[in-house]
Amino acid sequence: MRFDRWLLAGLLLAGATPAMADLRDDLTQTAFVTTDKAQAIAQLQQAIRTADGLLAGKPGDREATMQRAVAIGYRAKLTRSRSDAVAVKKIFDQLAASNPRDPEAQMLLATWNLDAVDQLGGFLAKTALGARREAGEAALANAVALSGGRPFFTGLAALLRIRLDPANVAAARTLAEAAAKAPAATPLDRLMKRDAALILPILQRGDGKAAAALAEKMLPFGRLG
Repeated sequence: MRFDRWLLAGLLLAGATPAMADLRDDLTQTAFVTTDKAQAIAQLQQAIRTADGLLAGKPGDREATMQRAVAIGYRAKLTRSRSDAVAVKKIFDQLAASNPRDPEAQMLLATWNLDAVDQLGGFLAKTALGARREAGEAALANAVALSGGRPFFTGLAALLRIRLDPANVAAARTLAEAAAKAPAATPLDRLMKRDAALILPILQRGDGKAAAALAEKMLPFGRLG
């Protein structure tokens, strides 16, 4: 499975350059499609090199900086590299501070904190990385509020919330319902709209444990063997 032309076309319509659209495409492929860990890490290394090349031609470009940080954050998740995780958090903080109303920057902060808590547990995540569940939940709420109801944000928030707390079905269900009903203008919106529609029946019957297990598979690298 590849997103290829339709993903590229959607990103170009959103204003991305062809090279940037390719980079986003590659990262989407790696996070949501790749099933081999070693291959995923190699693809992330290539994405970082690509972003470095874009930044060499256009220093300080926000989009290239963001996608490079995403790739490093993904690498940190797969390799459990503390140095990568700490370094990328600084970039996410800078992106959020430079544009507090950017929902993507808020979502990056949300996933960084919540992934760390999921992988390490609350105590170790806080002591080793400075990650906090409360910070992740606050950034997640900000991302949804700033997104204008885009399914990418509401759908991803539904997955993150049910994984974080399988007992809190109501919050995840509300987000998934919003994602499933909203128009999807971009490929990533369509991806999360689809996932929200798939998980929604489980949430509607109140099975938080089954919904959390499915959410784990739908989140980045959930398909790794």
